[in-house]
Amino acid sequence: MNYRNLLFDVDDTLLDFKAAEDQALKQLFAETGVDWSQDLKERYQAVNHQLWQEFEQGQLSRDEVTGGRFGRFFATLDREVDSQAMDRQYRYYLAQGSQLLENSKEIVADLAKKADLYVVTNGVSETQYSRLRAAGLLPYFKDIFVSEDTGYQKPMREYFDFVFKRIPNFEKQQTLIIGDSLTSDIKGGQTSGIDTVWLNPHAQPLLPMIRPTYEIRHLQELYQILS
Repeated sequence: MNYRNLLFDVDDTLLDFKAAEDQALKQLFAETGVDWSQDLKERYQAVNHQLWQEFEQGQLSRDEVTGGRFGRFFATLDREVDSQAMDRQYRYYLAQGSQLLENSKEIVADLAKKADLYVVTNGVSETQYSRLRAAGLLPYFKDIFVSEDTGYQKPMREYFDFVFKRIPNFEKQQTLIIGDSLTSDIKGGQTSGIDTVWLNPHAQPLLPMIRPTYEIRHLQELYQILS
């Protein structure tokens, strides 16, 4: 193996976040008497994405993102809601979403025999642990680093410093991060000085100043990099 430490993102890298989100939003919207539609989903995702970008940039706290997103979204529908209560219910539904992406479990199980695997993820600790546990992935990882627990988030250098200090006998040149987000996973890895793998199944364009070490379409292609 060319790398001893493999750092895996969770959402849309190992677990199908889009499927989990769809399931949770449908249940939540049904409770609030809002008819589910693709248009509403895209409007919510635009609000949510903007808030998480501000979180990545250090402009908002995690609680401000999660506690405020439904209030901001429903304001676009001229409705006032208890945003924090709605978010708690949404995360309850989301925590049940453990759909795996392709053969990610088989790949993780195999790689765990050959390297030390770690989870590096932004988000809510309880939700991420619940989803990883339900998917049967937890036993394969040496440690789980959720932004809520570290006090920092990807792509902040402080987040990666926190992770690196907790990996035994850590060496940057033996560490690789694998994730789907250029602005979170790849930028964070680049800034912190480790090699990066961008999982880019839909052939999205690169962004200025962010250059992954490797780019793959499917997780299976990791073996070509690691061999």
